[in-house]
Amino acid sequence: MTNRKDNSSGEFDNPLDTRLSAATRFAIELVAWIAGPWAAAEIAGAWWMTIPALAVLVALPGVFSTPGDKRHVVVAVPGRIRLLIEIVLAAVAIVAALVVWTYIGVIVVTVIVVAMFVTGAARMKWLVSNQPPAWPLPTKR
Repeated sequence: MTNRKDNSSGEFDNPLDTRLSAATRFAIELVAWIAGPWAAAEIAGAWWMTIPALAVLVALPGVFSTPGDKRHVVVAVPGRIRLLIEIVLAAVAIVAALVVWTYIGVIVVTVIVVAMFVTGAARMKWLVSNQPPAWPLPTKR
């Protein structure tokens, strides 16, 4: 199907997930993890709201994964659920940036979100299909 490098090193590689799509997705996760709790505290008027907000925002992408998408799957969910989690994180990143940062920050975050969806289109199409991966799954060590 695709050119694959030798997987004897144990490295897991989703052929639909490019370095750029993974980098933009991680950047949006970071923005959601930083600006999301900050915005929650700002909206609620209580600093302690950062704790549950951060816990939820970190746990969602860290715990729920689709088999074949990531090396480590804690709780397996269908691709559509994983995509929904990523859409929620993107929305949190944009809205939180609007609450706590300047308009320039919001524009930068929005551009990164658009880049995330454009560069990850093939992966997202696979996630929506809920089909099993057509590439080798990672093995347990």
